Amino acid sequence: MSEPVGRPAPLIGPAVTPAEANGLVGDDAAVAMVSLFQKQKKIYARAVSGLFSTWRWALVWATQLLFYGLPWLSWNQRQAVLFDLDTRRFYIGPLVLYPQDFIFLTGILIIAAYALFLFTAVAGRVWCGFACPQTVYTEIFMWVEKRIEGDRIARMRLDAGDWTLNKLWRKTAKQGAWLLIGLWTGFTFVGYFTPIKSLAVEAVSLGFGPWEWFWVLFYGLATYGNAGFLREQVCKYMCPYARFQSAMFDKDTLIISYDVERGEPRGSRSRKADPAKIGLGDCINCGLCVQVCPTGIDIRQGLQYECIGCAACVDVCDSVMDKMNYPKGLIRYDTQNGLAQHLTRSQRLARIFRPRVLVYSAILGLIVLGFFVGLALRHPFKVDVVRDRASLARLVDDGQIENVYRLQIMNATEQPQRYRVTVRGLPEIRLASQPDIRLAPAAARWVTLAVRVPPQAAQQAGAGAHSIHFDIDLLSEDAGAAATSGSSTSEKSTFVVPR
Repeated sequence: MSEPVGRPAPLIGPAVTPAEANGLVGDDAAVAMVSLFQKQKKIYARAVSGLFSTWRWALVWATQLLFYGLPWLSWNQRQAVLFDLDTRRFYIGPLVLYPQDFIFLTGILIIAAYALFLFTAVAGRVWCGFACPQTVYTEIFMWVEKRIEGDRIARMRLDAGDWTLNKLWRKTAKQGAWLLIGLWTGFTFVGYFTPIKSLAVEAVSLGFGPWEWFWVLFYGLATYGNAGFLREQVCKYMCPYARFQSAMFDKDTLIISYDVERGEPRGSRSRKADPAKIGLGDCINCGLCVQVCPTGIDIRQGLQYECIGCAACVDVCDSVMDKMNYPKGLIRYDTQNGLAQHLTRSQRLARIFRPRVLVYSAILGLIVLGFFVGLALRHPFKVDVVRDRASLARLVDDGQIENVYRLQIMNATEQPQRYRVTVRGLPEIRLASQPDIRLAPAAARWVTLAVRVPPQAAQQAGAGAHSIHFDIDLLSEDAGAAATSGSSTSEKSTFVVPR
């Protein structure tokens, strides 16, 4: 990635120590303390309206309606989305998942990662600027702050002024509203793991369990602190994405860009002045692009890692260009090649389908295809086989050799099911236990099965461990006791013949 446009070149000359820079020489310089922490000024972001602001608020509404509303939806007389850790069941719409289905969660995370790579290669930090939870909740908290304390100038005056009754109630109201939003967010988060309707009943009487109290308060206070106080510090110093984003950028990545050729030299002027006649560019140096930036940067200094791609500067600059009767787009989404080569819109869009984007798209498409194929081919039940550790083998009636196994059968549907178990692998091997098993909806059951082999067959097979297979068939209730539904699975184990 090329160097940001407009950054001042480093000065070349004798090295100056921090002590000398502060006017300390001699013995004073030897004992000077150098702080490793630079105090940051509070950012008072100005409110802005425009196309990208509308899109950002649309995504705020969409993500929060999804997050806050999803736990209250029902499916088959249960919560539609519930990660029930107590029973080890994960309900997602019609799906009933077990810990053994962890591969699907891994698939979702991989899909999300590759989608992030793809979107970043195409349009930079569009995720950060429009849909990241930190951005979304910061927007919500800033809206509350504006409604209670006023616009940017009013907030600056309020903070700079003395503590009065007006300041006290406004600050208290703001903090109270932030805290309520944070706690409601924590409550909703826990509602994905504990049925939210029963959780709401517990909330009325403050009857949460210890872990419920911990996670409601932890998640709620984290939201309160990150969106209310840390804000841009999370994006600049705590989020690793800002640090490695440049590895996914190239010169054809859409980024928030300032058109230096058109804007420079910048300077103020009257609305009626012709910038060409007075030797100025289109930038009137109003500073509004800095005032609306949630991370406090000046986009005119070029691409910076602090830029989250929210396009607030684009909206405010376009409004200024409208007032000055200049063309919009002094600050816009553009690419480095687009700025340098003066590419048209169609030429920039044509460069989207470059090798990096095609590779990301192909990999993402294959992963998504594999994910849904895996879901479609997923068995409606799962089986685990464990040998009885109490005894490897024993002699029973008529000299038969018996091994005991424990089968865990998990019903991954929300209907009662019946299964038939058979065994194969050695001559005349059979089950001495009831082979038919019934399970309630979304239930799991451990079943003890005894497997026997006649002495002649055992002698023929020889002493030692022999491979066998348990076949489990899902029976169709409406087609007779012996009919199967077509779903079956096989689990391998060993049968031990003693010496």
